[in-house]
Amino acid sequence: MVLDNLGDSLKRTIKKIANAVHVDAQLVKEVVRDIQRALLQSDVNVKLVLELSRKIEQRALEEKPPAGMTNREHVIHIVYDELVRIVGASRELAIRKQIIMMVGLYGQGKTTSCGKLATFFKRKGLRPALIAGDVHRPAAFEQLKQISEQVEVLFYGDKTQKNAVKVIKEGIDRFKRTADVIIVDTSGRHKLEDDLISEMKDIFKAIKPDEKLLVMDAAMGQQAGPQAKAFNDAIGITGIVLTKLDGTAKGGGALSAASEVGAPIVFVGTGEHSADFEKFDPSGFISRLLGMGDIKSLLERAEESLKGKDAEKTARKLMSGKFNLNDMYEQMNMISGMGPLSKVAEMLPGGMSGKLKKVDMDETQNKLKRFRIIMDSMTNEERENPEIIQASRVRRIAKGAGVEHKDVKEVLKYYNMTKRMMKGFSSDRKMRRNLMRQLDFGK
Repeated sequence: MVLDNLGDSLKRTIKKIANAVHVDAQLVKEVVRDIQRALLQSDVNVKLVLELSRKIEQRALEEKPPAGMTNREHVIHIVYDELVRIVGASRELAIRKQIIMMVGLYGQGKTTSCGKLATFFKRKGLRPALIAGDVHRPAAFEQLKQISEQVEVLFYGDKTQKNAVKVIKEGIDRFKRTADVIIVDTSGRHKLEDDLISEMKDIFKAIKPDEKLLVMDAAMGQQAGPQAKAFNDAIGITGIVLTKLDGTAKGGGALSAASEVGAPIVFVGTGEHSADFEKFDPSGFISRLLGMGDIKSLLERAEESLKGKDAEKTARKLMSGKFNLNDMYEQMNMISGMGPLSKVAEMLPGGMSGKLKKVDMDETQNKLKRFRIIMDSMTNEERENPEIIQASRVRRIAKGAGVEHKDVKEVLKYYNMTKRMMKGFSSDRKMRRNLMRQLDFGK
């Protein structure tokens, strides 16, 4: 998980509060010290840590809990509130036609983030395009071209041209009618030099982008603050993209940088794949760190996974108790479309990600993949009517999928178990009506 050490420390602190017999000044001071230690170890700015500590201690000792809330719950809520505050305000990029300018130093993950951002907008139903505006780094053109092919979006660049403004303007003219979101990759430097600032300003004046996103490596720690300020002073950044947040214990410094400069974090990169890119929601992020889950993000992932499918039709069919292997296949596709199970588990409340071992989740993910391969070897008739699958069909399916007979039988066993569960669910009319209403299918 992102910032594992910080998350583990904060969860222990929350557990200490939850298990306390009484909430008194001594407990509050212990909790504040624990939080200070955890945040400083994660490289959060010292000034912010001290400010947070004072605020938590003052509120916990002076505020009275609202009606219906215990002292323990109130202190936990204060900790949550103040942690969300230091991470900064949330902001979502508009899902509309726009030009986005990506800026940052070398080695921060800027070009890779361009591809991830294109994937994000593509999943939202828009047509993204990438423009290679880094005319100084020889490999930048090829890298962005390769990324555009991998994520299947439009691309423009000119290897022979050394005028970044000219290349970018040509690209924008080309994509005016064929793209909704134009993402411009600009040149980086090893440090923020005058010629980089000058080029950024020239590009900004020429294309007037709707967004100027600064890409920063989370491993920079507290150096992220001064860097964000320098870029903000130069061109007025509208958001920050934090990369490699999954591979550093010092991500707290980069997270707090946004609060220092007043520019919101809009996305975080949590892995190498194009799907390892999340909208940054401060409240959901802190909820996950505290082991409270992030149901909002979980539902958004499920919604994206179902996009393009008739979710209401599928739900009504399942509610009726009619369930075959085609339906089970669709379920598995939806789960796989939500990303690795370990990341999905982080969003579950009650500290579920800590209870589920990574090895078990990886094993389940592999099993789902194997089940789908086996079902691919079945005929449509067999998937529609699984009861016709007898010994001879099991042998044929196993041979076609390259698995053993017992693997095919395991799929059928799982199907029968799921079908029984669906039948029990469909017989409960009240539960069925409530769920359909919650899904906004009830009229």
